[in-house]
Amino acid sequence: MTETTGRVAEGRALLAEADYLRFWAARFMGSLGVQIQSVTMGWQVYSLSRRTLSVEASALNVSLIGLMTFAPLFLLALPAGETADRHDRRGVLLTCYAVESVAVAVLAGTALSGAASVPLLLSLAVVFGASRSFFGPANTALGPMLVPRALLPRAIAFNSLAWQSASIAGPAIGGLLIVISPGAAYVATLVLYVGAALCLLTVKRSCAPQVQPGSRLALVREGLSYVWRQKIVFGAISLDLAAVILGGATALLPAFARDVLKVGAPGFGLLRAAPAMGATVVGLMLAVHPIRRHAGRIMFLGVAVYGAATVVFGQSKALWLSAAALATLGGADMLSVFVRQTLVQLVTPDAMRGRVGAVSGLFIGASNELGEFESGVAARLLGVVGAAVFGGWGALVATGVWAWLFPALRQADRLE
Repeated sequence: MTETTGRVAEGRALLAEADYLRFWAARFMGSLGVQIQSVTMGWQVYSLSRRTLSVEASALNVSLIGLMTFAPLFLLALPAGETADRHDRRGVLLTCYAVESVAVAVLAGTALSGAASVPLLLSLAVVFGASRSFFGPANTALGPMLVPRALLPRAIAFNSLAWQSASIAGPAIGGLLIVISPGAAYVATLVLYVGAALCLLTVKRSCAPQVQPGSRLALVREGLSYVWRQKIVFGAISLDLAAVILGGATALLPAFARDVLKVGAPGFGLLRAAPAMGATVVGLMLAVHPIRRHAGRIMFLGVAVYGAATVVFGQSKALWLSAAALATLGGADMLSVFVRQTLVQLVTPDAMRGRVGAVSGLFIGASNELGEFESGVAARLLGVVGAAVFGGWGALVATGVWAWLFPALRQADRLE
């Protein structure tokens, strides 16, 4: 069998897994809802803040969404991982969708009635963060239960495509709906959450893990110990933490769209979608041509390009160049994320996937949410342009430091 024939056979085998396709559809709809909600909350907080505050202070307020979302994740991630390894993972996801549906219904009601406020939006970000603390480990652990191990790398690539394609459509749809009304955007999010839950209800395969003996504390400790011993896993997820905390510019996009590039809500939607556009292109390439060799080097290259593209974005004064830089950093991030996720999933036994996924989610959440907060603080001190440039150079420095600290990760070769 030739390599091309083998890839076609793997693709057909994955499409034959009906429960996985239902899971994938739920993942796409849920991710689309998250993106629309995130864009709308960021724009709404910035717009409300600009009534009385400066550009820099308003950008800081937007960054607080990330901090409020991360706070419960920091407290709940490890118990949530243990929950995903002890209880039916589909049931955990359905509970999370129920909580998030209530929260977004409140967002819709206050937006449509004109009762929205920054404190209310930040409070609901805490609720959403608490739900996502349990959602992440269960979602990460459920996917591998629905496909044969041989198809896992390709399934990971398609999982990433679900997220990235939603990340393209979500900001664009969100930007258009914001023009109509933030309330309309939240109503669309609610519909998507309900649709995702219905898809999960159609999954027929058992989603309950093999329950491990021991107390909750012992199981949490076992998961932490496993991640620490697996230096390739620890190096991969901590590199993401360091690079994205320093290089994340997502929280600055409302300020760039409104006050630097002056392109308004439609331009903001394009800027938010641009990273996902680049990531989707790279994701499609990985789905067809998965990485076979030099995985560690490719991951470090992806992080370095991510940092360099962030610097270009920060210095750009043209919408097309800013969008191109964001698309480049999105594609580079997709490259590194694919390697990291594949490494973690391949070396982790199913009985521990929830706990390991919780630790990984904690690192990823810290990188995304604290990265947004860091960008807001840096914008307050350096201005929005200076904050983006500083973050990009920080990501480049982190790449070099991690390549030196984790030689085994740098030398990782085959994703098998």
